[in-house]
Amino acid sequence: MSEPLLSVLFITYNHEKYLRQSLDSVMSQKTDFDFEVVVGEDCSTDGTRDILREYKKRYPDRIRLLFRERNFGRPTLNVYCTALECRGRYVATLEGDDYWTDEYKLQKAVDFLEKNPGYSGCANPSVLVGENGEELGDKSPLELYSWNAEDYTLTDYGAADIWPGQTASIVTRNFWKDGDYDYTVIYRAHDFIDDAWILLFSLLHGPIHRFDEKMSAWRYVKKEGGENWNSLNQKRGQYMQETYFHVAQMYWMEQYGILGEKRKDKAWYDFRLGTSVFVKHPSKDTFRLFLTVLKYDLFHVILHFPRPALTVETGAWQSDSIPRKTEES
Repeated sequence: MSEPLLSVLFITYNHEKYLRQSLDSVMSQKTDFDFEVVVGEDCSTDGTRDILREYKKRYPDRIRLLFRERNFGRPTLNVYCTALECRGRYVATLEGDDYWTDEYKLQKAVDFLEKNPGYSGCANPSVLVGENGEELGDKSPLELYSWNAEDYTLTDYGAADIWPGQTASIVTRNFWKDGDYDYTVIYRAHDFIDDAWILLFSLLHGPIHRFDEKMSAWRYVKKEGGENWNSLNQKRGQYMQETYFHVAQMYWMEQYGILGEKRKDKAWYDFRLGTSVFVKHPSKDTFRLFLTVLKYDLFHVILHFPRPALTVETGAWQSDSIPRKTEES
């Protein structure tokens, strides 16, 4: 294969049940350019690796397998390490339980980005499917991805609570190696949440175009014992996780001067939420959360006190470990 124009950033862990459908949706893409599939496999315990080896034999020049020697314990670290191996000018993201529903999805995205160099990426609406591929009647999880305008900008990201597309729908320019920003925050801020960062990183390079047609399927599974984020979030304290993530992201954006006009509104929301969680469920963990929102959201953002030393360890992020980029770096 010649140098690929596009790389598929393909992340998988214990996706044996869904993997063939996901890979088939990639390999059936009709394009007039070469693309590669860079698979970050995070030491699965099921038959995922056997399936990947099977597809590698069928498509030896297209699939690149990155088998981790041990499980990273942080899916976002797998995303980051796999992204750095992507050689294409463009990167399409896909996880092993989601799939594409339009065989011209990649072609449409690349055609648009080639003709519109001011845009950083493309997105599209998704179909919401369940564990067995059935389309779900409850569409409420899609509310986060219900942006309807043609373009989505950094200002929209800061002001709105909705996004232009779910992870499986995103195709971006390959910003991962440009050195403009500290992208390692994607795995240091949270172990599971990557879609918010990928959108933000892309938007820092230009607006995202949103297609009207549905071209991807998001598999939404939420059950006891499940290993996906929606299942794990039930017992990990959803509000605590989200609040810590919001603080980490606002802190990172602040380092680059890209906090939007709504920063106080977001800070108030997180401060009230963090305080409420502590008052209703007092414990060492919720008190740690309260200290975090007190120091950052209230004192630093809302009241404009000098920047505090945010050293409260969240289990996934410690703010002082996020370096500010300088000209020398």
